[in-house]
Amino acid sequence: MLPCMRSTPRSILPSRRSLPLFRTLSAFTAVLLMSIVASADVLKVALNDTIQPITEEYIARAIAEAERRNDQAVLIEINTPGGLLDSTRKIIQSITSSTVPVIVYVAPSGARAGSAGIFVLEAADVAAMAPGTNAGAAHPVLLGPLAPKIDDEMKRKIENDTAALMRSVASRRGRNVEVAESAVLQSKSFTEQEALSQHLIDFVASSDNDLFRQMEGRTFKRFDGKEVSLHLAGQHISSFDMTLKERILNHLMDPNFSFILLAIGALALYAEFNHPGAVIPGTVGVVFILIAAFALNLLPTRFAALALILGAFALFAAEAKFASHGVLTVGGIVLFTLGGLLLVDSPIPEMRVHLLTALAVSVPLGIITAFLMSITVKARRNKLVSGAQGLIGEIGTAQTALIPAGKIFVHGELWDAVSSSEVSTGQRVVVRRIDGLLLQVEPLTPLRALR
Repeated sequence: MLPCMRSTPRSILPSRRSLPLFRTLSAFTAVLLMSIVASADVLKVALNDTIQPITEEYIARAIAEAERRNDQAVLIEINTPGGLLDSTRKIIQSITSSTVPVIVYVAPSGARAGSAGIFVLEAADVAAMAPGTNAGAAHPVLLGPLAPKIDDEMKRKIENDTAALMRSVASRRGRNVEVAESAVLQSKSFTEQEALSQHLIDFVASSDNDLFRQMEGRTFKRFDGKEVSLHLAGQHISSFDMTLKERILNHLMDPNFSFILLAIGALALYAEFNHPGAVIPGTVGVVFILIAAFALNLLPTRFAALALILGAFALFAAEAKFASHGVLTVGGIVLFTLGGLLLVDSPIPEMRVHLLTALAVSVPLGIITAFLMSITVKARRNKLVSGAQGLIGEIGTAQTALIPAGKIFVHGELWDAVSSSEVSTGQRVVVRRIDGLLLQVEPLTPLRALR
């Protein structure tokens, strides 16, 4: 007897007639799932400012987000005059350690990757530039009060260290090391065609889509030595924006803005000190100064410049106390302007306080501060004109004879008074002293009246 075998219900199996349709649907589902898996976005980052700590944080966060989302690539569209070398090194570390390929694209036309920007460009897996752009001029700039004291040997050490960073990133990417190094040691700058012909970049493209079409099927070398190819033509590009915190801090990284905040805060604190209890000026002053201090802490700040700014306020205060006919005020304006110009020690002009900003802040601030200080000093020197002490020097009329005591009428009130000499009723007297509720007076003679 044959063993019984359990048969599969016919309702579960597809019929011969529906089998082709079943296979078609299965194949379509498989293709759809594969396309969903392979349709990761290209994450686009726009760097249109100087390179500083907030830029470093923004790019690192974008790369981490692309890795989390398993995106196909990160596209950094760059237009920068340069920035801080420390922040540039950290951006290079983020790019070279990224598991997602990073494309750096100097765009749009007229953009540049100046100074620190060319380091970021050469560190990319794929380097590209738009027509009408340039990159280079990456020679390290020595600024600050110690710059004139650095000897030639130390300058060479700094230059060689920076050049070694360029050689390192360019060689690992298989680019022209000698030409890339010349951007550091000789401050050379290159147009997009010069950079392409000398193998500093991989492509010249007019747009993102044009760049992706040129890259299609091309292999490139990653920092770890592996060769990969990208298929980005037609892929969706998603923008990665700064957070609100990063946007605020990015504005604060502008030394001109921080300098203005510092000046307004100092003026507000001065107003609070001269009008105790006003509260609002003091609150505004503390908030503005703390915000400016936070921003300056992230920037290469010269603290000697802050001493110049404090010295400027000292001269403004001295102008009110000593009649210098404006000499001290001019000296304060000069100190305040120099303090602003020297406040941030940056390798590029875009990250320093501009002369126009320094003058536009220091001149009005000096005039206003000296004017307010003079008003305050004059008010403190004036005779008290309120309360009982305000009666001293006032002229009244004797209501009774003062022999030597009696009543006088002064300031619309009747007072007890005593006189050093006899005063008849109706005679005018001048108040010389107050003892409690008793006024000490003297007869008002014609001579005293003239005085």
